[in-house]
Amino acid sequence: MTDTIAAISSPFGEGAIGVLRLSGPQSHTILAKLFSGKTTEPRKLVHGQLTKNNQVLDDVLATTFTAPRSYTGEDMAEIYCHGGLLVTRRLLDALLAEGARLAEPGEFSYRSFSNGKMDLTQAEAVMDIIQAQTDLALRASQQQLSGALGSAMSQLREQLLQILAHLEAYIDFPDEDIAPETGQLFLQRIEAVNRDISKLLATADRGRILREGVRTVIYGEPNVGKSSLLNALSGFDRAIVSSSPGTTRDIIEESVNLGGIRLILMDTAGIRETQDEIEQQGVARSHRAHDTADLILEIHAANLPSPNLEVSKNTLLVANKADLGVHPDWENHLQVSCLTNTGFYSLERAILGKVFGGGAQLENASVAINARHQNCLSRAHAACEAARLGLLENIEIALVSIELHAALDAIGEVMGKVESDDILGEIFATFCIGK
Repeated sequence: MTDTIAAISSPFGEGAIGVLRLSGPQSHTILAKLFSGKTTEPRKLVHGQLTKNNQVLDDVLATTFTAPRSYTGEDMAEIYCHGGLLVTRRLLDALLAEGARLAEPGEFSYRSFSNGKMDLTQAEAVMDIIQAQTDLALRASQQQLSGALGSAMSQLREQLLQILAHLEAYIDFPDEDIAPETGQLFLQRIEAVNRDISKLLATADRGRILREGVRTVIYGEPNVGKSSLLNALSGFDRAIVSSSPGTTRDIIEESVNLGGIRLILMDTAGIRETQDEIEQQGVARSHRAHDTADLILEIHAANLPSPNLEVSKNTLLVANKADLGVHPDWENHLQVSCLTNTGFYSLERAILGKVFGGGAQLENASVAINARHQNCLSRAHAACEAARLGLLENIEIALVSIELHAALDAIGEVMGKVESDDILGEIFATFCIGK
């Protein structure tokens, strides 16, 4: 944390503008050695040239930021140059030659977290914003960066601190006449915390879908229009369409944005008995994709009778080729035609309903935990449940305290805060011990 770090912050490749960043105690000094302009006023862009050994490296704009009013909480500098591979690399080399160290991946955000500019959930949201591929994923990441999840975690942490403060004050300071808040009221407070944790845990699947997308397998017998459906949903001819059975031998993937969520569509080989060795491998891959999919679009021919079907909860039946007529078996099912482009609005609504239980819930994605959050919250939930059961069974109150400590530590891990001194501070602030 005492080093000055530098890195190219714009994407790899060619562009109109490249961005380089410096952060650390020598940021302003290093910039001043190389930059012809005078950056005397923080947060103000100044035009000049970056030079080394009297050779002009590039015509640039530069600005400085003074601690703690910067992204990392340290002194910082940013340089905006022409966006070529060679020019940005040469400027970076010049910064490193003056004493800066090449930044590790994510080190600017790590310093921001370490210096208290953001909690761990916000630091994670930075990468989520960069990697977002749909409007909904971007909106959820931005809300997490603004502190939506951090605020929810802070409230949980504060509730647990208050419970522990009262409990440990009763245990550690028996001479202060502090009433033990045990029994039904204490039980209710722990149950309230666990309900809030459960609500956050319920967003885990939504968070995974927003960040990773929905693995969607297009599945069915040959010649029911699976490849045509992939092409229709993706908007271009991604897969070869033929009336010959067995045309699709391998899985073809395409990613589409549907109503704010990312669908990873997988067109699979038609399911049938075959003597063709290559097609057999394709059918086997289709079965494996089916078994691991988040969503299955099971395609049938609308003009043919429905087979006896056992549909799983993540399967959506789609009757394709409705332009050829609709058999009575399919009258109450989704009907589409890739030839006439009919029925796709209903199909999209049905997909959203399967994924999130209705499109309205898509607008409420302000909090959606990731796998790390889920692990921490699951441990917190288990610890609170153990504390609740301990109270019901009248176990030693100190053992209940241990379980609540474990819950508090797990909640703290989500935000990157595990500070036992906070509990003692809460005790003295609340109960005025030593008056």
